[in-house]
Amino acid sequence: MYALANQSSSFLDAILSPSELKGLSIEQLKVLAEEIRQEIVRNLSKTGGHLASNLGIVEITLAIHYVF
Repeated sequence: MYALANQSSSFLDAILSPSELKGLSIEQLKVLAEEIRQEIVRNLSKTGGHLASNLGIVEITLAIHYVF
């Protein structure tokens, strides 16, 4: 995971478990949140559904896993 900074792959692809979030900086968590939101939009554009609740929960979920 830590080699990610030198690679072009995403944080989302590199995270294997919630415990790995503790090793990320706040800026990296912001990038991860953006990647998650992009993935949600990409998936829902294919299948349909509501975006608001899914997009709104991203930061909350990351914060809970980061703290606990």
